[in-house]
Amino acid sequence: MFKKMNDKAQGSMLLYMLVFLFLIFFVFSNPTIQVAMIQFGQAVFYPIIGFGGNYPVLTVILAGVIVVLLSSLLTNFFTDWKKMGESQETTKAFQKEIQKARREGNTNRVNKLMKMQPEIFKKQQEASSGSMKPMIFLIIFIYPIFMWLRFFLAGLPHYYFTVPWASNVSFFSWPFGFGQAWIWLYLIFSMVVGQIIRQGLKLISWSNWWKNVKSRIRP
Repeated sequence: MFKKMNDKAQGSMLLYMLVFLFLIFFVFSNPTIQVAMIQFGQAVFYPIIGFGGNYPVLTVILAGVIVVLLSSLLTNFFTDWKKMGESQETTKAFQKEIQKARREGNTNRVNKLMKMQPEIFKKQQEASSGSMKPMIFLIIFIYPIFMWLRFFLAGLPHYYFTVPWASNVSFFSWPFGFGQAWIWLYLIFSMVVGQIIRQGLKLISWSNWWKNVKSRIRP
C-alpha cells in the first residue's frame, strides 16, 4: 500500500514535469525565440568559453561543466541531504516492520503501522520534493546553451577532432547510431565532472557552515 502511494505521488510529479517540458519545448520551438537564444548564447558564452573557435572540444567540455556546476549548486541548495537520508532509512524500516507483521499475522501491529503510513509518506515527499525544483531552472538554461553549441560548432571552419581510436571525427557524426558526437562528448565529461562536484557539495551540505549560509539565503 505504501509503495503504491509512493508510486502514485511520483507518477503525478513526473506528469507535471512532462507537461512542463512539453510547454517549454513548444515555446522554444518558435524560430524567433530560437534566434534570440542563440544571440544570447553568443553574447554570453562566446566571450567566456568560445576561444575564438580555436578549441571547440574545450568549449563543449566547459559548457558541460557550467551546466553541471549550476545543476549541482541548485540541487544542493534545494535538497536537504540529511533529511532525505533519514527519510529513506525510515521508509526502509517501516516497510520491513510491516512485512514482518504481515508474515506473523499480527493484525494489530499492521493496523498501528498503517495509521503511521500517511505521516511517513508526507515526510518522504517533503524530503524528495526539493530535488525536483532545480529542474525548472535547468531546463530553461540547458536548452539555450545546447542551441548555442550547435550554432557555434556549425560555424567552425574545421569541425573535426581526434580521439585515441580515431582521427578526424566530426562533431556532427553519429558514433553510436544515435546522438551526435558533440553531444556524447558533452555528456561523458559532464557525468565525470558532475559526480566529483556533487559528492563534494554533498559533503559540504552536511557542515554547519553550509547550514548557516543556507539559512541566511532562505530565512
